[in-house]
Amino acid sequence: MNLVRNDLRNIAIIAHVDHGKTTLVDEMLKQGGVYRENQVVEERVMDNNALERERGITILAKNTAAHYKGVKINIIDTPGHADFGGEVERILKMVNGVVLLVDAAEGPMPQTRFVLQKSLELGHRVIIVVNKIDRPDARLDEVGEEVLELLVDLNASEDQLDSPIIYCSGRTGTASLDPHTEGKNLDVLFDTILDYIPAPEGDPDGDLQLLVSSIDYNDYVGRVAIGRIDRGTVRQGQEVMVCDWHKSKPDKKAKIVTVYQIDGLSRTQVDSAKVGDIVCFSGIEDITIGDTVTSVDNPEPLPFVKIGEPTVEMTFSVNDSPFAGREGKFVTSRQIRARLQKELLKDVSLRVEDGETTDSFRVAGRGEMHLSILIETMRREGFEFSVSTPKVLYKTIDGKLCEPIEHAYIDVPEDCMGAVMERLGSRRGELVQMAPSGSRMKIEYLIPARGLFGYRSDFLTDTRGEGILNTTFEGYEPYKGEIVKRNTGSLIAFETGEAVTYGLFNAQERGSLFIGAGTPVYEGMIVGASPKQEDLAVNVCKKKQLTNTRASGSDDALRLVPPRKMSLEDCLEFLADDELLEVTPKNLRLRKRILNTSLRMKANSKK
Repeated sequence: MNLVRNDLRNIAIIAHVDHGKTTLVDEMLKQGGVYRENQVVEERVMDNNALERERGITILAKNTAAHYKGVKINIIDTPGHADFGGEVERILKMVNGVVLLVDAAEGPMPQTRFVLQKSLELGHRVIIVVNKIDRPDARLDEVGEEVLELLVDLNASEDQLDSPIIYCSGRTGTASLDPHTEGKNLDVLFDTILDYIPAPEGDPDGDLQLLVSSIDYNDYVGRVAIGRIDRGTVRQGQEVMVCDWHKSKPDKKAKIVTVYQIDGLSRTQVDSAKVGDIVCFSGIEDITIGDTVTSVDNPEPLPFVKIGEPTVEMTFSVNDSPFAGREGKFVTSRQIRARLQKELLKDVSLRVEDGETTDSFRVAGRGEMHLSILIETMRREGFEFSVSTPKVLYKTIDGKLCEPIEHAYIDVPEDCMGAVMERLGSRRGELVQMAPSGSRMKIEYLIPARGLFGYRSDFLTDTRGEGILNTTFEGYEPYKGEIVKRNTGSLIAFETGEAVTYGLFNAQERGSLFIGAGTPVYEGMIVGASPKQEDLAVNVCKKKQLTNTRASGSDDALRLVPPRKMSLEDCLEFLADDELLEVTPKNLRLRKRILNTSLRMKANSKK
């Protein structure tokens, strides 16, 4: 017999990156009784790793819960960046409805469309929240219309088209049903969730069915699986069967050791949990996302859509530069392999295979951002390794070589449009749509994923930092032809030593430098970019030969242009096929694969 859990609601908050999801969840927790009256709480408490705080984006989906009028509301804060779509796709399986958050000035953005489409396909009800209504450039009435147009465009059902619209300010914690009246608190939002989002229901006495939607890892208890109970009851110490919808592995018996429920920001251990509850449990060693935990007597797996395939790969290998092992704590292939395997436990969109040599690994992900986050995380943990330039993964479809295509949504000042269109044209982009928006232009392009490598920094330069570029994965299309990735060469250190002002002063006439005086360099290390397309070897360690006829103060007259500071993304975009990025906890160094100058020139002359 089905039981309706009126004391429970399961919702996900979905939005484009930087539209204010995490800030709104902060306020929902404060007003949902999670904190004491006088408790000091840091901002964006859900973005709990350092990388998320620095970049201001959510990378991992996270669960929390608030209480309102005796009802527990399980809230899942999802990432807004396209590269973490793998996180969002599976999280939506755990909820009965979604809160779609839209910025009051920007309106629905490409990532909003991607996540909303997934929600509508699953039949979820949608509550539309127009956030940041206190922005001076807010367009409240137009944005509401734009969201409804988007729902029509995505073939929403009649029920979904009747979605309520709430106007709120996540920062001040207020919500209202009228766009021109500011509310006092978030009660309007909470009441709408209770009234509009269906309560979970199922048979508490039936045979257990629980789909694992997320995996956490704990050094003490191993894998912690997270999922919603579709049928039956989960108990501590219960014997269960683990099975898979796609029958990719045999069913196996296991035992649940501990069961936790999420309350506020903490996990509370419980003896049992019933239908509709989102639970975390440990004790099953090799459980993965997509597995169904069922009763031993009646193993019925729940359907699970396979997560989207990766489109970009890089080679991670042991660092073999002359400076290897100086700065990192973990430097061997065994340690790098173990760390990548551990990442696979949590990240369902990642693929790791052995590379061509014993100390290299091919790591494939959803995009450059996806892989750069992994590199940055490993670097902060003390790993030292080198990575190759990103490459797209091709497929052969109907006998034709096909490549991944991205749908680029671009918003630029009108006077910068020509430069942007010229660049995209040379990168095999195809114009889909163009429309004016005040003094700006909105342009849409279909462009090969490899055409976007190295483009973001050029884009910001061309638009004077005012352009907005967002992309979503469109699909595979036949190979578009050759693309010239980079129109600059590299300035390469000629010898090992320490860069000095005199050597750098002479080198800066050849191009822009990435290093300053006093930087240790080795032969084959890239110290700058040359405006010509060929590589140049420069001697940045060259000292001035002093004689007694030279004035002692003449060295002070040498003026160095400040070096260009390269971020991790800048380095990955800069890399050519014969170059590597050396990643250590303290430094990022660009280098040639063949360090010796004469050997490198011989290899290039054979090409």
